[in-house]
Amino acid sequence: MSDLVKNIIRFVVFILVQVYILHKVPPLHRFIVPYLYYLFILWLPFNTNRTWLMVIAFIFGLTLDYFLVTPGLHAAACVLIAYIRPFMVNLLIRQEGAEQSYGSPSIHSMGFAPYSIFVVVLTFLHHGYLVFLEWLQFGNFWYFLGKVGATTAVSLLLILITELLFYRKERYRTNAA
Repeated sequence: MSDLVKNIIRFVVFILVQVYILHKVPPLHRFIVPYLYYLFILWLPFNTNRTWLMVIAFIFGLTLDYFLVTPGLHAAACVLIAYIRPFMVNLLIRQEGAEQSYGSPSIHSMGFAPYSIFVVVLTFLHHGYLVFLEWLQFGNFWYFLGKVGATTAVSLLLILITELLFYRKERYRTNAA
């Protein structure tokens, strides 16, 4: 299956899961909201141009905003992590490493520790920015940090479950040109 078809299927599946399953879960005292949809942006191929990465993230976030009737909150958070994602990849793996030998970020292509750092940092940034935009103020700073931390922890648990259930077998590319 081509990368384009695979990513279109992922796009639709992540939107449907977020809207029709995770968004229906009642938040724990309006504190913890499970998010998994942004994993689509983290799983996009290494060779995606930064401009296209941000356009795809904007369209993806705007699609979710349409279904959840939120005025651009998810689009803004998706564009933020799409902008920071290439910097994180360059920091965490060697230049002649996985991005030339593998198609997309995964535990297999990046290694467990770099992939974990990649996911944790981008998850924390996504949730922090999303919660900040929801409130447009810090209000009670400890409540803000607690909400970001708790939502991040639940989302990381969902990502771990997703990674275990849907193992993405990355093929090693011999022609790295």
